[in-house]
Amino acid sequence: MSRLSPVQEECQKVASVIASVLGVEVEIIDRELFRLAGTGQVRNDVGSRLLRGFVNKHVLKHGEPVFIDEAGRHAVCVSCPLAGRCFYLASIVYPILVEGEITGTISLSAFSGEQKVSLCNRQGSLTDFIGGLAGLIGALVLEKEAVAGRTIMTSQLNAVMDAVGESVVAVDGLKRVTHFNLSAERMFSTLREEIIGRPLDEHVKGLPVGEVLEGAAGFASREVFATVRGRRTVHLLVTAQPISGADRRTVGVVVTARDFGEMRKRAFELVSSQKVITFADLAGNSPAMLELKKRAARVAFSDSTILITGESGTGKEVLTRAVHAASPRHDRPFVAINCGAIPESLLESELFGYEEGSFTGALRGGKPGKFELANHGTIFLDEIGNMSLYLQAKLLRVLQERQIERVGALSPTAVDVRVIAATNNDLEELMLKGHFREDLFYRLSVIPLHLPPLRERPRDIPLLLDHYRRYFNELLGKNLEGFTAAALELAGNYAWPGNVRELINAVEYAVNLADGALIDAGNLPEQLRDPIRRAVAGNGRLVPLEQLERQAVEAALARFGWSDEGKSLAARALGISRATIYRKISRYRLIKQGEQ
Repeated sequence: MSRLSPVQEECQKVASVIASVLGVEVEIIDRELFRLAGTGQVRNDVGSRLLRGFVNKHVLKHGEPVFIDEAGRHAVCVSCPLAGRCFYLASIVYPILVEGEITGTISLSAFSGEQKVSLCNRQGSLTDFIGGLAGLIGALVLEKEAVAGRTIMTSQLNAVMDAVGESVVAVDGLKRVTHFNLSAERMFSTLREEIIGRPLDEHVKGLPVGEVLEGAAGFASREVFATVRGRRTVHLLVTAQPISGADRRTVGVVVTARDFGEMRKRAFELVSSQKVITFADLAGNSPAMLELKKRAARVAFSDSTILITGESGTGKEVLTRAVHAASPRHDRPFVAINCGAIPESLLESELFGYEEGSFTGALRGGKPGKFELANHGTIFLDEIGNMSLYLQAKLLRVLQERQIERVGALSPTAVDVRVIAATNNDLEELMLKGHFREDLFYRLSVIPLHLPPLRERPRDIPLLLDHYRRYFNELLGKNLEGFTAAALELAGNYAWPGNVRELINAVEYAVNLADGALIDAGNLPEQLRDPIRRAVAGNGRLVPLEQLERQAVEAALARFGWSDEGKSLAARALGISRATIYRKISRYRLIKQGEQ
């Protein structure tokens, strides 16, 4: 599959819109000469491969645009068997580049005498115009590749590039409107016959056409607030590209715009399509967990900042999502970011976004950060203790002033976000060492919540085991009814150094292996069954030797069986005599599971 294939739908929409506006036909070809989009005479050939494609092959090879003003007479056409008989009367073919790689071409073509005159008369401006379109298609490919699946970034990029669903406004050098499509009529509550030929500012103010007419480069994906007829303000995401004349001077601007609020709604729908986590998903009825859920439910209705502490694997993000689901912001975005999993050089732009041109490789139009994407919702900052002092200072400003500043921005942007941070580090110890700001600590810990480790709430272990047994039953298509007493005893005596995360993995392992009605001790992972590993698991928690011996005998019998032969094999595996294992069975009053 070519790099252009994932954006085929967007290419066809752009081709249809441009063809209708410019009055010539548009064609987009990938590197393998497959027609991804087309209008007019080639519309029905979309999806097929060009049989010859001499001009496209030339552009794909050399990476330079080609203008054919007389089909058959250009040097590229000489070797074509259809020279002089080609239905392409004139063409402008421009390469599409992605990260310097030529991935396809975009063409403006004339199939009639009238189209040929129009194309040849405007060759310069149209070459610049499709050059801009080629750049936008290349940017769309990069964005598609960077944010696979249904993500907020994909939604935003589709909103920028989907010309069919966007408002299209074109103005000439005097800012008089030359094109105004149906989407623009709806967005700006203005009929096209009322605005065509009139100065744009008479009806809509705030669209950034002036700076482009004065020589500024075109841009993509900029937020603006436009005023309609001096009465109504609309929040838009805007793309603007200059139209150049034959002398390379800008003679007009094409602007596309989409409602920013609608984009946020689509982005939230993508995010919220996952399962909503509530306090009911925090299984546990130990006093510590009951008190924690009670406090968390009480503070969920507040906008105050929360700091969640606890060892790795205790479920800090689950608690955060439950707080968000119970808050007044539950129908707004929830955005999570692991501050310890992103390189320091990238974390600032991930959190706060960046402006166009702020650094090498920055996307045209810039990129919003996680705080902007979480606006009016909740942002979860996991592993906050790993954040550098520089970024701690920027975060402190966000908490104090409720404003973020994109990398390279000249002015801040207001945000309305509830911040929930989490850490498995001792922030007070980090403060003493000078690795964490004291003022930020107090800003974050307005409402502190502590998730106790699993070893401190053993009565929750059976509940968690049963909760995830049912979950993996459904996920894996099993019908296990529960755990044997031996399995529950093993799990209850284990220290669970990995906390709930380790327990979840252990249950998934057991559900996969169990073949009876119940999960037995032998179905549990090895670390739960190995006496030595059980003895030292989690904070150096030791188990008496007598208990280790009993567990070793039980594990051996569970593996080899309770028959005479099984007991002999168990004794051999433990390095003791057959008589000794009988004494151990008697001493510890061991009974075969199901016979008690």
